[in-house]
Amino acid sequence: MADNNAKLVVDDKEYDLPVMHGTLGRPVLDASAFQEAGYWSYDPGFKVTAPVESKITYIDGGKGELLHRGYPIDQLAKNAEYLEVCYALLHGDLPNQEQKDDFYKKVGKHTAVHDQLRKFFEGFRRDAHPMAIMVGVVGALSAFYHEGLDVSEELHREITAIRLIAKMPTLAAMSYKYSQGEPFMYPRNDFNYAENFLYMMFATPADVDYKVNPVIAKAMDRIFTLHADHEQNASTSTVRLAGSTGANPYACIAAGIAALWGPSHGGANEAVLKMLDEIGTVENVPEFMEKVKRREVKLMGFGHRVYKNFDPRAQVMKETCDEVLEALGIDDPKLELAMKLEQIALEDPYFIERKLYPNVDFYSGIILKAIGIPTSMFTVIFSLARAAGWISHWLEMHSAPFSIGRPRQLYTGETRRDFVNIEDRK
Repeated sequence: MADNNAKLVVDDKEYDLPVMHGTLGRPVLDASAFQEAGYWSYDPGFKVTAPVESKITYIDGGKGELLHRGYPIDQLAKNAEYLEVCYALLHGDLPNQEQKDDFYKKVGKHTAVHDQLRKFFEGFRRDAHPMAIMVGVVGALSAFYHEGLDVSEELHREITAIRLIAKMPTLAAMSYKYSQGEPFMYPRNDFNYAENFLYMMFATPADVDYKVNPVIAKAMDRIFTLHADHEQNASTSTVRLAGSTGANPYACIAAGIAALWGPSHGGANEAVLKMLDEIGTVENVPEFMEKVKRREVKLMGFGHRVYKNFDPRAQVMKETCDEVLEALGIDDPKLELAMKLEQIALEDPYFIERKLYPNVDFYSGIILKAIGIPTSMFTVIFSLARAAGWISHWLEMHSAPFSIGRPRQLYTGETRRDFVNIEDRK
C-alpha cells in the first residue's frame, strides 16, 4: 500500500508519485503521474517495471531466495510433492490431509484427454518439434472443454486450472510418443503424478507390468516443483497479458508455451547439452574454460539473470542429479564432461568472484539426459511444470478487477507525411 510520496519535477512543476510497499522486496513507485506530466516511462525489457500486484511468488536475486506463497523453494522441493506445491500456488497454503486427498482425486479424474483430441496429432509431421505440437494442442483444448471459456465464473476457472494441471503430462507424453511413432499410452491413476508421466513416456502396450524407478520418479517430481513458478518472467507475463484481454485460459497457456519456447527463456538446459557437444571431450574442458574467461565463448548453465548470488534451486537439483546418476550407474562421457565443468567453476577464482555458479538448468539438463529424455522434450517438460504457475497467475488476475495490458512506446519513425502517387515517387 502507498504510505508516502516521491516527487517528479517537470518544467518546475511537481507531481506526486505514491510509494507502494509490499510485504517483501523493493518499494514501487506508482508512475501514473507521468501521464499527467505528459511523459511515458522508458524501460526496455520491463527491468524496473512492476505491472502487477501478486501474492504468489517472491524472488530476492541478491539473497538467492525463491518463495512460493512464502515457502522456501528448497523446503518445498525436499519435503512436498509437486501437486502439493500446485495446490499452494492455486490456493495460498499447503493443503492439509483432507484437502490434499480431495485435490489429488480431482486431478486424477481429469488426466485423460478427449478422444478426438488424439486425432489432432495426426495432422502434424512426425518430425515436428514437440513444443510446436504443445502450442497447438493446448490451445485446442478450448474446442473441447467449453466450461473453461466463461472466465467470469469462478467455478469454471477452478475446473480449468485442475484440467490443465492434470492434462499437461498426458499431452506432453503424447507429443513425445507421436514423434517416436509409438502408440499413445493412456494415463494410469494408480501411479502418482510423476510416475504417470514417466509411464506414458516410456511404457508400451507390451509392458504389462511396467514399473517406474522410484529414484527417477522422485527426480522428475522435483524437476516439476523447481520449475513450477518463477514470478513475472517472460512467459508468465505473456499469460497475464493475453489474459487481460479476456482470452480463454487455454489460449493464454498456449501463449505462455510459445513464449517459453524461446531459447533465451525455456531452452537453457537444452543449450547446456549443445555446449557439451561442442566441447567434445574432458580433455578440452580446461581450454574451453579459458575461452570463457577471454569471452570468446559463452558458458551455458552457469549464473542467472535474476540471481546475483546463487540459484536456490540449483543445490536441490544437484543432489537429485547425484542420486539419479548413482542409481542408474551411467557411464556417459558427456556427463563426465559436465562434472568437470562444474568442478572448475566451483574451484576457479575467476568464476567464484563473478558468482558464476551452476544453475538449475545445468543440472536439470544432465538429469533429463540420464533418464533418456531427448533434448527436444526438455522445454516441453518445463512447460508442463510451469503450467501450474501460469494458471495460478491467471486465476489471481481474474480474482480482482484488472485492465487490458497496453504498453506504450518511444516512436522513432517518420513524422507525418502525405501520400505520393506512384508515378511521382523517386
